[in-house]
Amino acid sequence: MIVDARSRPSGPRSPSLGAYDLGGILRRLDWVLLLAAATLVGYGLWAIGGITRFDVPGNPDYYVTRQATAAALGIVGMLVAIAIPPSLYQRHWRFIYGATIGLMVFVFVVAEAIRGSKRWIDVGPFQFQPSEFGKLFFVLALAGFMVERGRRVGEISTVLTAVGLGLAPMILVFLQPDLGSALVYVGALAGVLFLSGVRWLHLALVVVAALLVIASVLWFLPAAGVQVLKPYQTERLIGFTNPDSDPGDLTYNVIQSRTAVGAGGLSGRGVEGASQTRLDYLPEHATDFVFASFAEQRGFVGTSILLLLYLLVVWRALRVITVAGNLYGAVVAGGIVSAFLFQVFVNVGMTMGIAPVTGIPLPFVTVGGSSMVANLLAIGVLQSIHARGTSGRFR
Repeated sequence: MIVDARSRPSGPRSPSLGAYDLGGILRRLDWVLLLAAATLVGYGLWAIGGITRFDVPGNPDYYVTRQATAAALGIVGMLVAIAIPPSLYQRHWRFIYGATIGLMVFVFVVAEAIRGSKRWIDVGPFQFQPSEFGKLFFVLALAGFMVERGRRVGEISTVLTAVGLGLAPMILVFLQPDLGSALVYVGALAGVLFLSGVRWLHLALVVVAALLVIASVLWFLPAAGVQVLKPYQTERLIGFTNPDSDPGDLTYNVIQSRTAVGAGGLSGRGVEGASQTRLDYLPEHATDFVFASFAEQRGFVGTSILLLLYLLVVWRALRVITVAGNLYGAVVAGGIVSAFLFQVFVNVGMTMGIAPVTGIPLPFVTVGGSSMVANLLAIGVLQSIHARGTSGRFR
């Protein structure tokens, strides 16, 4: 779906008193989306409770308690996001973009290296991962730029500038190194460009350029002696493209993951009987491969319910695009749903060997407070757009 910039008012609106009339806004929320998100949070906490029960001896609720705390913080953030009119983000997109870049740079300055990566900042007893929040800030900023260009959105210079603005945070995240999150930014940028009304020819040129960059990183530059990816990232890609190259090493995680998914059968093996998860045969079973662990414990039925909940969230998010009061709201909603879909598809796909292992979290399920809070903030932004789009009074 491409939204024509001429079909909706694109300039920022001065928020009237109605913009902060919380009673009116609450009456115009998408309650189906809100219920779907709440159910996903609860379902994810139940899943994590079983998956991590034996991870911390003597404290079976360690991870689920921390995840529930993050969910509570995320709910507060979601309520704040609902109260903020999207026009505020649109007017200050430059500040949001600058803050996003600043957060990424700040990571390199203060973060401690954990297993060779600088991704997390310690905040008291918690770890804060800026790249997770950057996904939402990235969409809010890039959408502001595209809408500000108005009728010039069809010019190739606009597309190139948008790609240039997008590359800066992508590269900073990639250098942490965090290839998975950098790819999510790519998916979000694609959604923003598509919903902004960029010409098909320009989109095709961007895709071709992206493919050339990928080919250079994977083949041309390494052949010339220039290694862009970390060794473990290269091994993961080799294991994905050639699973039989070294099944005992490069593809060990994926083999264990597929075994866990298959072992779950129709109704799962339960928490006690899920040997791949309980006995730690499946590495990172609460983070990267949480879907495989859940499939082993709850089977086809349990994972089907989870995927249907994701489908419900995506459907309602797509509906937000259609009811958004202006182009900016539609583009932001499109960018959010693109990033969300990309994360679900890649995380589920990599557990079954149909996508490379990149460390992308599964929304609302993977253990990680930053991911949980950031996803609930995104739901809040979608609700804000919906409430102000269904009634002109609240724009």
